[in-house]
Amino acid sequence: MKVTSFLDNLNPQQQEALLCCKGPLLVLAGAGSGKTRVITYKYAYLIKNKKMPPNSILTVTFTNKAADEMKFRIRDILKMDCASTWIGTFHSQCSRILRKEIKALGYSPDFCIYDDEDQNTLIRQILKEFKMYEALYKGVASRISYLKACLISPEEFLTSGDSYGFDERLARIYRRYQEELKKANALDFDDLISLTVRLFKENEKILQKYQDTFSYILVDEFQDTNIAQYTLLKMLAERDRNICVVGDDDQSIYKFRGANVGNIPRFEEDFPERKIVKLEKNYRSTQNILDVSGAVISRNVNRKEKRLWTDRGAGEKVYYALLANEVDEARYIAKTIKDLFLKGRYQFKDFAILYRLNILTRPLEEALRSEGIPYKVVGGISFYQRKEIKDILAYMKLAVNNNDNVSLRRIINVPQRGIGQATMSKIEHEAKKKGISLFEALKVIARSDSVVSATKENLIEFMKLIEELATLREGRAEEMLRFILNATGYGEGLEEERIQNIEELVSSAEDYPVRTFLDRISLYTNLDDMPEGDAVSLMTIHIAKGLEFPVVFIIGLEEGILPYFKVAETPEDLSEERRLFYVGMTRAKDLLFLTTVRQRRLYSRLQQQEPSRFIKDIPRDYCHLIEKIRDSEVRPKCKEAVVAEVPYPAGCRVRHPKWGIGVVRDCYGEGDDKKIMVNFPSVGIKRLAVKFANLERLG
Repeated sequence: MKVTSFLDNLNPQQQEALLCCKGPLLVLAGAGSGKTRVITYKYAYLIKNKKMPPNSILTVTFTNKAADEMKFRIRDILKMDCASTWIGTFHSQCSRILRKEIKALGYSPDFCIYDDEDQNTLIRQILKEFKMYEALYKGVASRISYLKACLISPEEFLTSGDSYGFDERLARIYRRYQEELKKANALDFDDLISLTVRLFKENEKILQKYQDTFSYILVDEFQDTNIAQYTLLKMLAERDRNICVVGDDDQSIYKFRGANVGNIPRFEEDFPERKIVKLEKNYRSTQNILDVSGAVISRNVNRKEKRLWTDRGAGEKVYYALLANEVDEARYIAKTIKDLFLKGRYQFKDFAILYRLNILTRPLEEALRSEGIPYKVVGGISFYQRKEIKDILAYMKLAVNNNDNVSLRRIINVPQRGIGQATMSKIEHEAKKKGISLFEALKVIARSDSVVSATKENLIEFMKLIEELATLREGRAEEMLRFILNATGYGEGLEEERIQNIEELVSSAEDYPVRTFLDRISLYTNLDDMPEGDAVSLMTIHIAKGLEFPVVFIIGLEEGILPYFKVAETPEDLSEERRLFYVGMTRAKDLLFLTTVRQRRLYSRLQQQEPSRFIKDIPRDYCHLIEKIRDSEVRPKCKEAVVAEVPYPAGCRVRHPKWGIGVVRDCYGEGDDKKIMVNFPSVGIKRLAVKFANLERLG
């Protein structure tokens, strides 16, 4: 394919990004501006016109779905097999490197990869041993993940005192967690990145090997990179400096996962010779949607200025509905969807309902069911997190890696084989005493007289099963799966749906070796779970990133919900909440509906709500204002909607003369009996009478 063939399919700015192939390049790609097209065409251009070997281009995406789509497009353009190319997620690329090089760090190449559930199981076990409240596991897992994303090791954390804002107990848990992972020859998702960085830092020859391998680096969704990922990219690109990063600071919404929007200015500092190209032509939305979303995001400071435009025309104005409560909100949405569907304009799969919090879905589901509208809640339990799937995969993982203690605990008595908790405690004690894996300890117990003969027989039978499975680990995944099912009788007595899930797992494994299949499954995330069939999609705005729908509803646009009161406590946090709203709005292609309610039942309480401060940023000329007048009437309004005044809405900040600044959790009651509940960092939650509290509202 000639250069002109590539350029014919790109606009001038996209062409500029494609032709810049020497030195660092920062592509600021606005929402819907065709960045995937640019990346895939640039990849093809480097191969076809710059004669780069396919395996010399490291291309990094954030989801397996995006990587697969990119491979499909490149295969279509170049008519080449993309199976062995370096196109994939950060985690899959690092896993591939570590499989070859991890011996340098003292691990075995047959390491297993723990997903979120495996990680949580291990942390709960550690909390139990430390005699700490097991329900803390999610918070502990999140904080450990954050530390790893920042490349802070347990040793650095232990010697830092409280400089990172965590106590000594977390430091001890973190250290123990890493020790247990090492014993099990296991890595969690964050280890895949941080250990690759460590590998390169400690082994200059290995780093040089991969610098020699990759002539060019392409990075998608750069705004979502964390410190560890950025460090990895910088190390690989630092010598030859041929790197193209594509991203949009206005769409950085994953701070809670460690994403650092500061990596964009950091890239400019580390690569001062970089060229910048802005992609501002939008191929997705109408101009009204772009103008409304642009007006909101423009209020953020320290952002890269972009003015998105489209040749799709102005389109319909954005609809903003002010409703009485969450029930009316849900009914309004369900009836609107049904009306648009019956007019033949859209199928149900063309609609998405987005929200900040999962707890807002219950009234929506009831209203959709009442109208007979099919829907799917996206982001629930993924296929690979179902119990029956996790159980079967645990057998495979233990056969490949006998040190995988989490997998052994999961299936040692599944299906039931007479190995109870008392026996498991003996195995754990033996493992701890001798510093060996649970499987090795099981062998010791099975040869001893510390258990009754029936239990000993069961242990020996289980041990032989795993050892026999281990002989199949170099073979095909489908063969091992069928052996597991036959040898364990796992499917006997299961309901039909679970049996079908297992059969689907087996059929999906037929083309893969065991280790490749396990890696593929381990690296699968909920971000790769997308709706199928003709159904309305319900999902959080975080999950919706990267998707698009003809019609989008964003609900719960109220103070305390969006922006969320638990996170919007600093200007930086508030900016991220505004970016989240922007991402939600720019998912819409044709129609965008925004909703606010006066009252909403949250956390079992009926609360007075105030419209989100972001609504005030929207130019009224671009909106149809709708207000619910009575339960039976919804009609357009041509004037500003009026809301009953709530002096201290949930999420706002107040100052108390004694306790300082706090965040309002609830405000209820009428007149002189109005009460307020405030969370003060210094003293905790206080319930006060508004009349006597002497509070100063800060915003």
